[in-house]
Amino acid sequence: MTGFIIRCAVAAFVLFINVYSFYTGYWGWGIVLIFVTALVGLSFFRNENMILALNQMRVGNHEKAHKFLKRISRPDLMPKKQHAYVLYLKAMLGTQELGFAKSEQMLRKAVALGLRTAQDNSVARLHLAGICAQTGRKNEATTLLAEAKKLDKNGMMKEQISTMQKQLTMSVSKNQMRMAQMHKGRVKTPKMK
Repeated sequence: MTGFIIRCAVAAFVLFINVYSFYTGYWGWGIVLIFVTALVGLSFFRNENMILALNQMRVGNHEKAHKFLKRISRPDLMPKKQHAYVLYLKAMLGTQELGFAKSEQMLRKAVALGLRTAQDNSVARLHLAGICAQTGRKNEATTLLAEAKKLDKNGMMKEQISTMQKQLTMSVSKNQMRMAQMHKGRVKTPKMK
């Protein structure tokens, strides 16, 4: 909230200086200050912590990305696309801490709100497919993988998608998982005569 108040004060000050410079005849400074005003105005629509977290995630530095995400206090007040990315990043970074159910819920909400790039949509669906495979929903995982493959236009996720498809063909069904849980993972051996 303090950052928002400071941002509003800076925007009002820069706008005042901009109008004043045009009024007094300093057209050169007025034109330069238009760009400064535009940058300050852009900061209202783009959260710097979310941009830094997304950049750190793409670089592979998950600790810094998590640190930048923790700085965002009220993501529900952000614009829809940015809220989607905050949910997307939190679900991707915190699958171990949040658990599969919460991570899946956050990813589905992020996809529903709308991610900007097809690559991010593909990664989200691939991650959802992995969660579905882990929880024994093989058919849903297969459809999510097909969607991820369709969205991956550049072929950057081709290897991960093919690996996931191979794992799905070898994975057990939900019924087999249930049977293993009932027998506590033991395989029955035939009785010796």
